[in-house]
Amino acid sequence: MASLEVKSGALVSLQDLRPSSPFFKQGASLRIIGKLHGYSLETGLATVIDGNDILKVNTEHLRDLRFQVGSVYQFIGELHIQPDNEGVLQARVGRNVNGIDLNLYHQSLQLLRQFQANHLNNPAT
Repeated sequence: MASLEVKSGALVSLQDLRPSSPFFKQGASLRIIGKLHGYSLETGLATVIDGNDILKVNTEHLRDLRFQVGSVYQFIGELHIQPDNEGVLQARVGRNVNGIDLNLYHQSLQLLRQFQANHLNNPAT
């Protein structure tokens, strides 16, 4: 019988979603934030950007979420790697997070990773 467990989305930045990254794996459950660059109502594909990094997000399973280009969104879902090595996030959760300070968000993400690395290396501390 197949497992129906839904995994929490690992916090990642769009910079982390390059083919050389350990997060760039088929089916990886991820949580990302980016500014909406484009959205197609016909295909349900959104394009989010963060700096020079870009990611396509399939939003076909999201309901009651209004998309506005230029707004900041957070998505949780699974990464699907296409044959051309492009990642597309299949979103299961999405929300508008306008007002979030992206620089502060990236700083907190770096601090979280430092803490996790230190804790994993020294579990007694």
